[in-house]
Amino acid sequence: MQNSAAAPDSAERPSLYDPPELDRAAWHLAGRRLLAKMLGEFAYEEIVQPSPTPSPSPDPVPSGEHTPGAPRRHTLRLDDGRRLAFRASRGAYDSWRVDPDSIVLTGEADASHSSAPDTDTPHTRASEVPYTDPIRFVTEARRTLGLDGSTLGHLIRELNATLAADTRLDHSALSAAELADLDYAALEGHQTGHPWLVLNKGRLGFSARDCAHWAPEARRTAPLPWLAVSRDLASYRGVRGLDTPDQLYTRELDATTRAAFDEVLRGRGLDPARYLLLPVHPWQWDEIVLPLFASSVAAGDIVPLPGDGDLRLPQQSIRTFLNLSRPERHTVKLPLSILNTLVWRGLPTERTAAAPAVTAWVHALRDGDPFLRDETRAVLLGEVASVTVEHPVYDGLAEVPYQYKELLGAIWREPLGRHLDPGERARTLASLLHVDPQGRAFTAELVARSGLTPEAWLRRLLGALLPPLLHFLYRYGTVFSPHGENTIVVFDERDIPVRLAVKDFVDDVNVSAEPLPEHASMPEDVREVLLTEPPEFLTQFIHSGLFIGVFRYLAPLYEQQLGLSEGDFWALVRAEILRYQARFPQLKDRFETFDLLGERIARLCLNRNRLHLDGYRDRPERPHAAVHGTVPNPLHRP
Repeated sequence: MQNSAAAPDSAERPSLYDPPELDRAAWHLAGRRLLAKMLGEFAYEEIVQPSPTPSPSPDPVPSGEHTPGAPRRHTLRLDDGRRLAFRASRGAYDSWRVDPDSIVLTGEADASHSSAPDTDTPHTRASEVPYTDPIRFVTEARRTLGLDGSTLGHLIRELNATLAADTRLDHSALSAAELADLDYAALEGHQTGHPWLVLNKGRLGFSARDCAHWAPEARRTAPLPWLAVSRDLASYRGVRGLDTPDQLYTRELDATTRAAFDEVLRGRGLDPARYLLLPVHPWQWDEIVLPLFASSVAAGDIVPLPGDGDLRLPQQSIRTFLNLSRPERHTVKLPLSILNTLVWRGLPTERTAAAPAVTAWVHALRDGDPFLRDETRAVLLGEVASVTVEHPVYDGLAEVPYQYKELLGAIWREPLGRHLDPGERARTLASLLHVDPQGRAFTAELVARSGLTPEAWLRRLLGALLPPLLHFLYRYGTVFSPHGENTIVVFDERDIPVRLAVKDFVDDVNVSAEPLPEHASMPEDVREVLLTEPPEFLTQFIHSGLFIGVFRYLAPLYEQQLGLSEGDFWALVRAEILRYQARFPQLKDRFETFDLLGERIARLCLNRNRLHLDGYRDRPERPHAAVHGTVPNPLHRP
């Protein structure tokens, strides 16, 4: 009797979420890695400017130059006059790679903050102590970093969230060999996030429980609830074959589920024909839709429905879900009003509505071009249907923050599996940068399994990725942003790269601001939403998205673990570009218009945007990467 009497009282007590992965050793390890990344990326963007320690070499490196690949000791002054000392090597695009184990604090605090020397000397090294805490660094270098109080406060929050996610990943990390056996969906949950952005898992708006349930590294499947939204608020768009909502719903929902949805509506005295259906992220419903669309819910214009029963898994983009119960069904992309990396992760109403039209135009370019269609066989995972939902107030206010115009909607994207040949498998390009807890690179594992030499495997990778991207650029004046998360490498049964797939490309399509004849086929509704850039900047999408955002990290991994020098790596990249140009000499004027081989390029900065340009302030338009000076182009050969 005592046990039965105690049970209700015990059940009423609140249960605190206690993450098992958070312990001192794991936190220390994650912090040391993140601090090294922070120093390297901040130095690359010239947010900080470390000073090289004087070298005893009789032939010192001239001021302002560096020797790629040669580690040197550098120091960086903190606000109180003490210095961080660390070893770093330099690479392509003036990048920095900091050794996490080399970071130490040296010197004594100076109250005047002005008398401490700019560089370290061997005489001060007796007082060196390890320094591993990135949160401590941003507080002790906040003036050096140029942070105001508001930015500093939010930045510390994002740092904590990113470190917590990193420790969760470490807690269940697999070896490179184990990762190589995973399928596409499972591998997604083991990725460590954007290699360039320091605050890559901030997820402002998510609680700890939310991260444990909905973050990619949680690897938890869940059904998604649905909504019925009045056609007074919602509109549908689809590609040919999905022209009507019923054509989409017939593929996506069982007859019994449709009947259950209709029953809910009729039970409220509502006509199902007046409504469009779409899934909704449970967090978005609780935190955004129900509070901000309360009047629409009260009026019966938005009606919550049960789930469809399909188990879905969040991808690295966190707002996109793969259907694991029925892989032949579409992937869904949903708005999620959290601030992650640089932007709020909603769905812009205008671009959501235009997504099927943009998909149709880009697919028409590919399908009408024998090189893209038959030779490269590039896969462009189309965003084939969408439902947009306007907010009755916010969408009419041009001056309000953009996050309030991205609140509710859904995009259905083609699933990857239907495009793969027997024996083929796919992995995101980001996975090639992964290093397991034993220090083995995932790429090294794939090269070993292929039976090819490292150089031959790299040639196959470049031959799969670059030709279709170059053809879209040179032939059609059109680029995507081929960064690691949305660029997919398709491998054959021997783990040899064979072709390119791109997802989430609609948001990233940019076209040349200089008119080209090939743009004549562009429908007016596509022209109205596509972003344009001058030709000299259009090449930045390949440089920054692929070469700087991925190859800048892959090249040193290749050198360290596969023995191919960084110089040879970039020579192979250049050779693949020249091979394409030799194949299409009739496009010579385009090679000059869209010059990928120039001496220097603009330095795009992602971290500088958060620290100095936009911070955490609201604005009516989405922010863009900052530009700060230029960097040498490793593809340039005089």
